Amino acid sequence: MTSIAYAWSALGGDPARLARLTTVAREGALPARLPVRRLARACVGACALAAAELAAHRAGLAEVPGVRVDDGAVATAFHSERVLRVDGRAPMLFAPLSRFWRTADGWVRTHANYPHHRARLLGALGLPADASAEEVAGRLAGRSALEAEEAVHDAGGLAVALRTPQEWRAHPQAAEVSARPLVERARLDSAPARVLPPLDPAAAVLLPAAGLRVLDLTRVLAGPVATRTLALLGADVLRVDAPWLPELADQHADTGFGKRSATLDLTAGRETFEELLRTADVVVTGYRPGALDRFGLAPRALAERRPGLVVAQVSAWGGYGPWGGRRGFDSLVQVATGIAATEGSAERPGALPAQALDHGTGYLLAAAVLRALTEQSYDGGSRLVRLALARTAHWLTDGTLSTAAEGAPYAGPDAWLAETDSPLGRLRHARPAVSFTGGPAAWARPPVPWGSDRAEWR
Repeated sequence: MTSIAYAWSALGGDPARLARLTTVAREGALPARLPVRRLARACVGACALAAAELAAHRAGLAEVPGVRVDDGAVATAFHSERVLRVDGRAPMLFAPLSRFWRTADGWVRTHANYPHHRARLLGALGLPADASAEEVAGRLAGRSALEAEEAVHDAGGLAVALRTPQEWRAHPQAAEVSARPLVERARLDSAPARVLPPLDPAAAVLLPAAGLRVLDLTRVLAGPVATRTLALLGADVLRVDAPWLPELADQHADTGFGKRSATLDLTAGRETFEELLRTADVVVTGYRPGALDRFGLAPRALAERRPGLVVAQVSAWGGYGPWGGRRGFDSLVQVATGIAATEGSAERPGALPAQALDHGTGYLLAAAVLRALTEQSYDGGSRLVRLALARTAHWLTDGTLSTAAEGAPYAGPDAWLAETDSPLGRLRHARPAVSFTGGPAAWARPPVPWGSDRAEWR
């Protein structure tokens, strides 16, 4: 089974649809020891096929539009946060305390891009708020990697010890992850079939998600990639953040295309949220499992109040096992699952050429939403789809993705970049990688300043 066929099967797609998909391979795109290019191509290809399928269904087409997946476009999209320029300025990707550190017996990687994560890291190490990287290095050098991992975790921060692939396979969380499907799909109730307004097959652009409302409760990076993709395909995406947790400016510029952005306190603004939910079609969450349940955002609780809803969830480690409630990011999942050891050397851990777990999982999440919408249109039912970065990492490392070189050389991202004026400045950015005949070639609107919209539907 090819990598795209595997992803499409995990989404519940009809294998006959795969005949409508062609690929353009480019050797040298996303170079790594692990088959990152194959994984990236599969995730984007499956998402584009799901979009084309829904477009055909809504437009009453006899055949699903053709899908073309180009490794160059995919590689550029997987580097979207790196190729971004805001008025010519390159973005800041990682804060000074987000890095690898030597410990007494190995390595640990921390994530401290957000101020509250930095504060918790320093608190766990007994350091003041203005501590330097040298002071952090000194504290970590005297601890074992596992001791540092647990101490920072207990303080609510983010640190993960470097593990080899063999060490990860022996971890109980790895057993839980590998036992799950790549895409978890469930029917929550027996809500009637969704009635999707038809699309005009003669329209200049087919937008398969047109008229659908998506509540985006996600952060960094897989969830926002998924909702950015749904916005490309015509959905009205409203991102909602807590007022006291502003998004990093460059990250917001990268993932905010096509969306609106509002702030809302889910406690004080509960009535406002319920009004949004009342006419929402999709809710996407990207916080650690269970973190939003106290606000009534557990999947079944949402479906009870809004029958016919699609609930999409993404997390770092999966909502199960001993690490099911832990926070995590792509860089940390790479470290835990043996990827950093595989991509590194005897002297130092390495990393994938892109945050491929985030981007890949994001495209799969968008694909799962699109497929759920298609299935609802003839089979009804509120739907739940769940993905985890660690499960995507398992796919990348389980040996089923071929690493064979193929295609013309990759000449770099320039052919897949665009420039757009926005309220945030002049943006140079990656073009959409999801493409099908008759589909959109660009987002309908640029990103807006964080929190600049009202928490209401248009």
